[in-house]
Amino acid sequence: VRWMMYWIVFALFMATETFTDLLVSWLPFYYEIKMAFVIWLLSPYTRGASLLYRKFVHPTLARKEKEIDTYIVQARERSYETMVRFGKRGLNLAATAAVQAAAKSQGALAGRLRSFSMQDLRSIPDEP
Repeated sequence: VRWMMYWIVFALFMATETFTDLLVSWLPFYYEIKMAFVIWLLSPYTRGASLLYRKFVHPTLARKEKEIDTYIVQARERSYETMVRFGKRGLNLAATAAVQAAAKSQGALAGRLRSFSMQDLRSIPDEP
């Protein structure tokens, strides 16, 4: 549970860090403060990650639980519809490519078969 709290808080930190780096990286000791914060999160003595998780993350997730569940159901439905749509599109493309390849190779196959006459076939020795 401790590691779950750490990774959730750390993931949120990394997501916000992307934007804050652009805005406040010019501050003196910014990178040192950021490194000290990550050590504070990770340290078993300070338990920073579990403190932040219990104070901020868990209450927010608990309040928004119904909305999150609704979004998960919508995402599942949309992903199924998207996979069916892309599957149909892929099968159509494969069928079209197969028909085009067969149409192109049919002429070459017919040309080869026409090149053999009965005399040509009789000249091939029969194997006993």
